[in-house]
Amino acid sequence: MNKPIFLLITLFMITTLNEQVAKAQSVSKLEWSTLPPIPDKIGFAGSFAGVAGEALLVAGGANFPDGGAPWTGSVKAWTDKIFVLESSEGKWKELGQLSQALGYGVSVNYKKSVILLGGSNEKGHHADVSMIDYKQGKITITNLPQLPQPIANTCGVLLGDVIYVLGGIVKPDDKTAGTNFWALDLASGQKEWKSLPSWPGEGRMLSIAGALNGSVYLCSGVALRDGQRKYLTDAYQYTPGSGWKNIADLPSAVAAAPSPAFALGKNQLLIFGGDDGVQAPNAATLKEKHPGFSKQILSYEQDKNCWSVKGEILNSKKEDAVLNPNASIWAPVTTTLTVWKGNVILPGGEVRPATRTPNVLMAKPVANK
Repeated sequence: MNKPIFLLITLFMITTLNEQVAKAQSVSKLEWSTLPPIPDKIGFAGSFAGVAGEALLVAGGANFPDGGAPWTGSVKAWTDKIFVLESSEGKWKELGQLSQALGYGVSVNYKKSVILLGGSNEKGHHADVSMIDYKQGKITITNLPQLPQPIANTCGVLLGDVIYVLGGIVKPDDKTAGTNFWALDLASGQKEWKSLPSWPGEGRMLSIAGALNGSVYLCSGVALRDGQRKYLTDAYQYTPGSGWKNIADLPSAVAAAPSPAFALGKNQLLIFGGDDGVQAPNAATLKEKHPGFSKQILSYEQDKNCWSVKGEILNSKKEDAVLNPNASIWAPVTTTLTVWKGNVILPGGEVRPATRTPNVLMAKPVANK
């Protein structure tokens, strides 16, 4: 065979093989396991979560301390506790407190700190922003510029050095949800919040934010029409310098799913579970018989602008069995998704209306070979 032709064929085969290998390695699966549960027998929903130093941190949130529910006359209580886990084989430590009991805000990882934004407690909604550091076994908390107004049931995400906060409600009894879109550049010498043009859709709360390839995403959530909930399936992409555009609708609503969404590689955003709203009108009637929330994992592929189902949370009976028996078949909502040592972490949350869990789920992305 002619030597140049032989070399050309060989180069083509090597290139094709490399492309096939890269393609195979870019498709990942998730291996599920659990971390030690939060050291509270009931657990909390609406907690802040993130990574401070090298440790996993979970703070605040709310529960019904007597294990009851609104329909049993129980009263929701917020916590100021901060829990720290230094290794997956370790034990949670309760270290320090937030400045006040708080939950249902936004938390993001920035460098080696966790930033907490907004939230609510029994006194109302708040605009506070604080940064938690964890060094040499000690918690330190510093204040950052307050949000433009109090907000809770909101969502947010970090893109580069900029925090974005989207939607929510200003007061517990609001009849409409917010269209607010705020940004804070953490790298700026003079840090101040800016109000940006809103997405081309309804105001909403309990949405899921995401960041991928230089863009911010806003997915699903709940609109309020004169105080009545409407579960949403629309989604939007914001690119700094270009603005907003509609993207494909989700196959179902995923309200209150763990937020932000998880960026898998350079092309996918994953949303874990969520509330599709089908059973929402029946929650007070179903009570303990509520079937729980979705376990589906939805994947958005940016290059194709499409959604698909990518498995389930805890997708085997063996994995389910390692959980608290009282919550073994449920997937959590109203919790923060954070990434710790490359793993997806879903700490606590609500597994059916008014029922919390102390379980901490972990998903490790693994490349298919």
